[in-house]
Amino acid sequence: MRCALGRASGLRQGVVGGRPVQPRANHSGTVTSQVPFFFASDVTVDVDLSVLAQVALFGFFITILKPVLFDPLLKLFEEREKLTDGARATARSMDERAAELLSRFETEIEQVRREASLERDRLRAETAKLEAKMLDEAKADAARILTSGRAQIATEVETLRRELVASRPALAQQIASKLLGREVSS
Repeated sequence: MRCALGRASGLRQGVVGGRPVQPRANHSGTVTSQVPFFFASDVTVDVDLSVLAQVALFGFFITILKPVLFDPLLKLFEEREKLTDGARATARSMDERAAELLSRFETEIEQVRREASLERDRLRAETAKLEAKMLDEAKADAARILTSGRAQIATEVETLRRELVASRPALAQQIASKLLGREVSS
């Protein structure tokens, strides 16, 4: 609040917050003024020598405490801010480095997956070729065994036919003997 009061020559009207204020003297000889306040009753402001003493003490303490307390505190705050900014910068660079490493890792993993996929496809193709080769060999072996078996069976059938042709007269005589119930000679 701004309060302009009279000089030594007399009391003058002051202005507070754009409103005129009438100064008046109280019974102790100090000058007071009625100041309207927002939503409150009138406030009485006493201006005397204690205000000057308080201002002088304030200036004295500021003069003494500034180099002893405030400057070191400000330096401490400044140092803390530098350290915080440094830590943030370090954290930011570490985040960037981690993102770069993660990107490189994902790229390498993708490359390894592609190589593994190619190797798996190559092994499947090789296995399919080997399987086809083994199947062809098995078919050839089966065909050879079948041909050999047929030839052996044909040989045995021919042998049995010759034996049967050779033993035909004896068999006919035996059959006739059994049918007639007597011995038949040829």
